[in-house]
Amino acid sequence: MAARGGIENNWSRRHSAATIQLQSPAMVYRNDKRAFDQMRPVNIIPDFISTAEGSVLIEVGNTRVICTATIEETVPAFVKGTGKGWITSEYSMLPRSTLVRTPREATRGRQSGRSLEIQRLIGRSLRAVTDLKRLGERTVWIDCDVIQADGGTRTASITGAFVALGLALGKLVEAGTLTSAPVRDFVAATSVGIVDGEIVLDLNYEEDSRAEVDMNYVLTGSKKIVEIQATAEQHPFDDGQLRQMMDLARRGVESLVAKQQAVLSTLLLRQ
Repeated sequence: MAARGGIENNWSRRHSAATIQLQSPAMVYRNDKRAFDQMRPVNIIPDFISTAEGSVLIEVGNTRVICTATIEETVPAFVKGTGKGWITSEYSMLPRSTLVRTPREATRGRQSGRSLEIQRLIGRSLRAVTDLKRLGERTVWIDCDVIQADGGTRTASITGAFVALGLALGKLVEAGTLTSAPVRDFVAATSVGIVDGEIVLDLNYEEDSRAEVDMNYVLTGSKKIVEIQATAEQHPFDDGQLRQMMDLARRGVESLVAKQQAVLSTLLLRQ
């Protein structure tokens, strides 16, 4: 306990300045040898599923998620007659996406609370940057299937889902159904946490499983906040630490949006 307290006291002294001054990479050891402010390698492969209107395989380090977008010319009953569309999501993990087999939720007869929470988060995140009136009375179904999990599956799903959505909307533009894609901004997500007393960006599973603080940030391309999920797993955090984590998250999302823009460059020309 004394050693732990020493770490925390040292951390507090290093971060007590009023201005944000992030720690030197030399102070942080990460099992994958990244610097404290370094994202895992990100790869977005478009049109991964040829039968879907929009699809990607997104890889964030060893986390891999297939995201598809399906367009239906109908809306839920609560939206019908409003002239607006709807975007909703489903999320699941393959049984061996994890180190130990996880039984399919279908065999249990119901989804887990975690899956429900994540898929609602994905839907909210996409609706926040979409003009549902311009979308018209149609539904876009987003399916996010985790094929390999190494931390950050929900943030990878949001980042990949936006690209799948953009590709699907691009097809509506190509068909003349829409004059332009009804998106107001890009949206992406990443995690930031405190591990071994240090603030780090984009936690993998090993880091996430022992983090003192774990936060998920959903931000737009213009760096506005869509949603923040924050949990002090072991020790509460203060305003100064929150500002530093927000700064790191914005940097991470900026790099993710650049990846999204590289895939959706033709969609941007239609805006």
